[in-house]
Amino acid sequence: METELKRTWTEIDLDALLENYRALRDRVGPDVRFLGVVKADAYGHGAVQVSRALQEAGADYLAVSSLDEARELREHGITMPILILGHTPPDQVGELIRLHITQAVSAEAKAEEYSAEAVKCGGTLKIHIKVDTGMSRLGFLCAGEHFEGGVSRIAHSCALPGLEAEGIFTHFSVSDEPGAENVAYTKAQFDLFRRVIGALEQQGCTFALRHCANSGAVAYYPETWLDMVRPGILLYGLTEMAEELGLRPVMRLKTCVSTIKTYEAGTDISYGRLYRTQGRTRVGVLPIGYADGFFRCFSNGYPVMTADGPAPILGRICMDMCMVDLTRCPHVNVGGTVEIFGEKNSVNAMAKRAGTIPYEIVCAVSKRVPRIYYRGGEAVERKLWIRD
Repeated sequence: METELKRTWTEIDLDALLENYRALRDRVGPDVRFLGVVKADAYGHGAVQVSRALQEAGADYLAVSSLDEARELREHGITMPILILGHTPPDQVGELIRLHITQAVSAEAKAEEYSAEAVKCGGTLKIHIKVDTGMSRLGFLCAGEHFEGGVSRIAHSCALPGLEAEGIFTHFSVSDEPGAENVAYTKAQFDLFRRVIGALEQQGCTFALRHCANSGAVAYYPETWLDMVRPGILLYGLTEMAEELGLRPVMRLKTCVSTIKTYEAGTDISYGRLYRTQGRTRVGVLPIGYADGFFRCFSNGYPVMTADGPAPILGRICMDMCMVDLTRCPHVNVGGTVEIFGEKNSVNAMAKRAGTIPYEIVCAVSKRVPRIYYRGGEAVERKLWIRD
């Protein structure tokens, strides 16, 4: 397997994933249900493989962004409940019902459309009501002067034929951010959410699953855990929150040295001639570039890790390859493994250098990069999109 794939690849440590799951499960306790967020192909880790591991481990629910993502899981034997967080066209309600998929509902008009389609199909669509408490994205608007009207619209939506309102949820916008202002904002969101639930209960609307705790809230706001938590990035061991909780990164991105040349001083390297060798320089070519998810912003200086230590990128990263300085890595030869991120190069540090978040780094690893799945230190599965 390793020889066949030795260009650029990711290693997905399913043991680390399950350790993270168990640690988070223990954190919230046995009375709180666990929803694992696996949208965007499980943040680039592979939704089918991650969902299968979570299902075997006893997770209660999964969340995806679209019907296509949910369908893929059903087609690969995932039987546990799945919540679609994003938009599904009303004419797809029949398939939602057929596949036993739960749909988030963010507006009264959408609920009415879903209801009409469900009645037409002769089935019942399970829904979770989304409340906008301050994210200003999707959800029934209930803040300030909109409170009574928002609650009324939610109650009407829950009573529509063909719909079963199993859950109600909201999403925090700064629960992972430090600072008194952000703490106050998160608590205000939670207070509004509880007020909405209380007002609905007075009208006879009750929900089996009330959830609002994303990764930040799982880490910092135990009062928000309610009936179910909804961690995403924490499952994958990323961000400083994960480090604080002792969680392990699940993905490693690696490549190899395909060519080595020695150049004299004054040699220009890569597009734009941004780097010129200062002396005799041993230059390695790595078969990874921005088309694989290794951003151009890491050009000219980002240190990748070799068996001999760090080796800085020289010049611009190209679409399919890049160059590194191996002058101080004398034992690294053609075929040697190079880590872009993983155990020695953290995704968190890489994201800071790029001025972005860890989510973007792992989600950007492209489909042409194979995913190799490990259990007990052994490769147990591989995913090659180009071939499969």
